[in-house]
Formats: sequence, structure tokens, C-alpha cells
Amino acid sequence: MAVSIDLSGTSALVFGVANHRSIAWAIAERLHAAGAALTITYQNERMGKSALELIEGMERAQGVMCDVLDEASVAAAVEAAVGQAPLRTAVHAVAFANRDDLVPGAFAATSVEGFRLALEVSAYSLLPIARLAAEHMGPSGNIITLTFHAAEKVYPGYNVMGVAKAALENEVRQLASELGERGVRVNAVSAGPLNTLAGRGIGGFTEMMRIHAERAPLKRNITHEEVGGAALFLASDLASGITGEVIYVDAGYHVMGV
Repeated sequence: MAVSIDLSGTSALVFGVANHRSIAWAIAERLHAAGAALTITYQNERMGKSALELIEGMERAQGVMCDVLDEASVAAAVEAAVGQAPLRTAVHAVAFANRDDLVPGAFAATSVEGFRLALEVSAYSLLPIARLAAEHMGPSGNIITLTFHAAEKVYPGYNVMGVAKAALENEVRQLASELGERGVRVNAVSAGPLNTLAGRGIGGFTEMMRIHAERAPLKRNITHEEVGGAALFLASDLASGITGEVIYVDAGYHVMGV
């Protein structure tokens, strides 16, 4: 029996689209293709040029500039999405750390300013997004964020971002507990390394890609489409009983001991 995912008549809000290589965009494409009205956010006017080109000519799609550390800005993005259709899905795909803090062997040298910046942008920002989005969601509402295996294991060069992802995964569990009474689900997708703007800023990223492909059970790296598909599943009624989970899309790399 064939099963299709139909999000028609609902709205999806995706935070953190930078360009066509963004994981956020891969997710946005899948949600839109399933029928959802789409709102994407971008950080500033410079990134807006690339982000807005992605939705040019698309029906049921709009772009909004948003500073995720400004609650009023997040609220405006949520209102823009709700203005299209009832909000069903919010995707938090936002992360940042200073490039100097992503050098192999430099974790102990992380400054308090760099630590605070990485945690605020990459982890704290989920909280206002979840709170404000959940206010407009019914019992089929869902919130999805993006994490990485470095939340649990050491990846030289990922440094303070590993700490931020660990915090983010704990937030997923706490938010799942807190918002569950409303029927709102909260989950994370832990993607393997992908060629994105953020990924290329990590020291030793090319070697990380090589090692993943070599050691993963599927003997390859993952694709953007696979991450988008996992997020679409989590946004659908097929995942109605799943919340507080970290879903790995990494060709199985995380199960290997050596």
C-alpha cells in the first residue's frame, strides 16, 4: 500500500537558509514539495540575495530576514508563516561559531566570548523559536532541529560546536516533555558531514568526509536529499508517536566502534 505525505493547507517555517547547499534548504524543498506553504528565513541582506533566489517563482513561498537572537524578529517570522496557513512545522537550522574556535587542538583556548556566541546562536536560539512557534501549533505541530554526532563524541576541529550540539540535544528532550501536552513534537536530525557553507568552516572537514565514507556501514557519505527526507518524515503523521528523539542520518557511522 503506497503512502504519501500531504502537508497541503499547512505552513512550514524554516530558519537558517543560506544558499542552495544549506541543509535548511534541502528540508525546505521537501516540505514545500509535500504541499506546505513555505516561509524561509535568512540572517541578513547579503544572505538574503541567495536565499530569495531559491524561492523565486515558487508558489506558496516567501522569505523573511530574521535575527534568531532577537525575539521580536523571531515573532515576526512566525507571524509571517501563520499568515500563509496554520503553522505545522518549524525547523531550526541555525548554528555559528567563530572560525578561530574551530581549529583542531584549540578547544581549551576558546574564549568566553566565543563560547557564549556559539551557545547562544547554535543552542539557545531554539528556545524562543520553539516557544513562539508552539503557540500557533495544533496537536499535529512539530519542531525539528539539526545536530551532529559531535554532541556525543570528540571531532577535532568541531570544538565548542560539539558543546553547543550537546546542549541542543538536551533542549530537544526538555522541550519534548514540556510541549508534549499540547501535542507538539520536538525532534532532532543528526546529519553526517555534508558540503555546506558551515561545514567548510570546520578545520579538517575534508578528512572528516573521507573517514565517514570509509567507516560508515553504507561506505559512503550522505546526501542533502536524505536529510530532507528524514525531516519530512518527522514533520508528517507517519512520525506522530515520535518526540524527544535524535534521528541519525549518517550512513550508520555513529554505530561503529572503530
